Amino acid sequence: MTEQISSNDPRSAQIARELRNDIESGRLRPGDKMPTSRVLADQWSVGVGTVNKAMDALLSEGLIVSRARSGRVVALPGSAPASRLVGRPRVLFVGGYAGSGKTETGRIIARETGWAMLDKDTITRSVVDTALVQLGSTISDRESPTYLEVVRPAEYQCLEAAVMENAGCAVSVVTTAPYLREFHSPAWFERTSAALTGLGVEMSVVWIRCSADSMRSYVERRGAARDTWKLANWDAYISQIDLDFTPPWPHTVIHNNPTDPPLQGQIKDFLRSLELTR
Repeated sequence: MTEQISSNDPRSAQIARELRNDIESGRLRPGDKMPTSRVLADQWSVGVGTVNKAMDALLSEGLIVSRARSGRVVALPGSAPASRLVGRPRVLFVGGYAGSGKTETGRIIARETGWAMLDKDTITRSVVDTALVQLGSTISDRESPTYLEVVRPAEYQCLEAAVMENAGCAVSVVTTAPYLREFHSPAWFERTSAALTGLGVEMSVVWIRCSADSMRSYVERRGAARDTWKLANWDAYISQIDLDFTPPWPHTVIHNNPTDPPLQGQIKDFLRSLELTR
């Protein structure tokens, strides 16, 4: 497990954490060349010195290496994942607010376990964007009644169908989405648990907890059109959400702030808690 960086600079800690998550989730692959310090500094709107602190942390953890002609590149993995989980098939629901790190968490879990990875945006984004435009809205619309009452229900039905199809084939799944309405509803948990139990499948729930500043950093970095309203109205958006929200169902909280332990370590602890490793 990688060691958490020690830094009095919260920006370098945040940059190191986001790049670490990209590497551990497979977004940055072994051998990929890292952007230059200047490019990263421009991307995060910080000085080169701040970026270099983050790079030094990743170098010390062995996640990247420095080569004479290539610059910094993602290091080759030291070993394959330690184990694959055994036992009954399982569906793991990963929820959280925009920019909390849901997809990165899901990808790390999928890489550790070999489970299928079902991300809502990957499965439905193109269809949702097209539907919004055809309904007279825009692809950045994730706040209006058109999206919330017409498009969103169909979007989540598609994701649920994909989850249940895999579960029906005894394929374990990690599925990532905000799940904001769903995770507020005890009835949704009861209904979903009953359906999976009927298929002989276990259910686990993870909620990603993240500060407003960390979420904004993620959202700004990914630069997705669907986040346009949130970034333009950030204070109003944050005032509408409960950063201390707790799902009304047995669950695990994973914390994703610069001062928290690395995601991969928390995920390994969570997987060990399932008691399914050989």
